[in-house]
Amino acid sequence: MSASAGDWDQVLATEHQQTLIIFDKILETRDSQTTKRAMFIKKLTHALDKHAHEEEHVVYPALRAANNAHDADVLEGEHGYVKTFLFELNEMKKSSPEFLPKVREFRDMVDRHAKMEEQEVFPRLKEGLTQEQNDHITSLVNKEGFKMA
Repeated sequence: MSASAGDWDQVLATEHQQTLIIFDKILETRDSQTTKRAMFIKKLTHALDKHAHEEEHVVYPALRAANNAHDADVLEGEHGYVKTFLFELNEMKKSSPEFLPKVREFRDMVDRHAKMEEQEVFPRLKEGLTQEQNDHITSLVNKEGFKMA
């Protein structure tokens, strides 16, 4: 998942959509498709690790610098739950009847998190940025993303 076109918020929104597509592919699998599920969980883990790295190393510090530590703390706290879900899914038997319900629960959480960022937090942050600051954040998000690619 490398998205380097557009402003930082567009890059991150594209990554949100790409992640939801991976979730949907997992949800289309059957209990017997354990290898396929394992492959998609690996892809999901990489995509979410990369995305969290970009946000935690660039966007959330920018939020704090813009006196919006509360949103940064809430969103970063949710990343802890993302890591927990990923751990549980990686450890869970891919043929388990609990696998897809866990994926659905995880997808719903990620979707809510993404919507909060895209509809509330990112627009507020971007509104307070100069074009130069916006360009700098975009450059940093891309740089951090390439480190994790």
